[in-house]
Amino acid sequence: MDQLALLFMLLLGAVVSVPVGDRFKLPAPVLMTLLGIVLALLDFVPNVDVAPDLILPLLLPPLLYAAVRRTSWRQFAANVRPILLLAVALVFVTTVCVAAVAHAIVPGLPIAAAVALGALVAPPDPVAATAVAGQLGLPRRLVSILEGEGLFNDVTAIVLYHVAIAAAVSGSFHAGEAALELVLSAVVALVVGVVLGWCANKLMDLLDDTTLQIGLTLLVPYASYVLAEELHGSGVLAVLTTALFLAEYATDPDDVATRLAGHTFWDIVDTLVTGVAFGLIGLELHNAVRTASGRWGEMLGWAAAIVAVVVLVRLLWLLPATWVAKRLHAKQDYDEEIPMTWRETVVMWWSGMRGVASVALALAIPLKTEDGGAFPDRDEIVFIAFGVIMATLVLQGLTLPWLVKKLGVKADTAREKEFEKTLAIRAAKAAKRRLREIEEVEELPEELSEQMLRRAFDIGVRISPDMGDEERREAHQQRVKRLKRVRRIQGEMMSAARHEVMAARSEPGADPEVVDRVLRHLDVRSLR
Repeated sequence: MDQLALLFMLLLGAVVSVPVGDRFKLPAPVLMTLLGIVLALLDFVPNVDVAPDLILPLLLPPLLYAAVRRTSWRQFAANVRPILLLAVALVFVTTVCVAAVAHAIVPGLPIAAAVALGALVAPPDPVAATAVAGQLGLPRRLVSILEGEGLFNDVTAIVLYHVAIAAAVSGSFHAGEAALELVLSAVVALVVGVVLGWCANKLMDLLDDTTLQIGLTLLVPYASYVLAEELHGSGVLAVLTTALFLAEYATDPDDVATRLAGHTFWDIVDTLVTGVAFGLIGLELHNAVRTASGRWGEMLGWAAAIVAVVVLVRLLWLLPATWVAKRLHAKQDYDEEIPMTWRETVVMWWSGMRGVASVALALAIPLKTEDGGAFPDRDEIVFIAFGVIMATLVLQGLTLPWLVKKLGVKADTAREKEFEKTLAIRAAKAAKRRLREIEEVEELPEELSEQMLRRAFDIGVRISPDMGDEERREAHQQRVKRLKRVRRIQGEMMSAARHEVMAARSEPGADPEVVDRVLRHLDVRSLR
């Protein structure tokens, strides 16, 4: 099996893992990791031949962009305090604790190398957390916090990692320079993200074509990441900024085709790239196994100790942080989403799985220092990192559904339905308001006016059937029943038309381009 065949195997696994995960109530990323482990144990499967410094640039931009599309700047701004507590403060605390323990238990491990280990295992993976949380029906506030934490913790961790690696390679460390680098990295990333977001928004208006606009959205995250890294900024923060800018300013409510096609396209990209990323985690088990050859007991002990530190620090941080956040929330009435019970706090704690970023950073550790010597304890760091990733991702990922069910943590569906009903009423009122404006400038027949008024009401009822009174709901149900019958008959007629046109493709002298053009016209009519 060569590298290309291995890639297609992972892509196929990414597609299959979704229905299998739904069937057995297991997270698809965890299943892909297990598939990668199985492949890694087979003799005929080759080692992954991807340069470590390419893993983050290839995988993170589309994953981050897809994740940001599910949130908004308003949601981030409302939850900035919980996100900072988790994505910045907790990453710092975890890095320090892991570095201290690793320096103490691994003989000869320098402080700088220990800090690098702490930084690369500190950030929970945004893709794993949101993919797992999204399938479990958790309260929206928990999903929002996990998304925000996952999106921004990589920024902090990667900057800390680069500072620690630079210190380990050069043999010197200056706190002032490190702090300045952190600030400059963030500033450069924000500038790059906003500028590229603005340029992409203007370019989308010029393109005015659904296919080209969606293609541009695939290129923009990569451009943002690479440009920021070239200017010594944070590529992750640049991608987040660009994505938030486009989500806020590049959305045209009337551009239905681009929105529908864009959602489908990014769902596909998200599924495939996530599958490949977590499959690679499992496949990289080759390297960890080779590293531990002959030293299994000692290295497994180190890995277990660091796993315990990572898991316990998150719990010991979340308990007081959640308590403080709730006290401030009650006192100042902040509009933010926080865990409301100890059960939700426990679920947040157990959702701290490590993943793609940790793998990429572990593999990207240099082989040598500036003086030509080997990077201190590189093999040990890589093995410990993989121990943390496997323990948190597989163990926590497989047991999180059971824990959620056991604790009874679930979404507030009544609140969601109430908000849905409110939006349905607003949508119906907006449609009626626009109808009145049209009637002021155009003379509509009474019959047409009444028909349009009913359709305005139907807009809301179709979204939330509870918004109408009993009589109106019954009338609406009758209309829906009649409409379904019309659509069924119409659908069968359109199906016959499509079959006839497609049959013409194989006839002598038929122009396939003309056939496809007619077929596209029929498809659009069917969609409408």
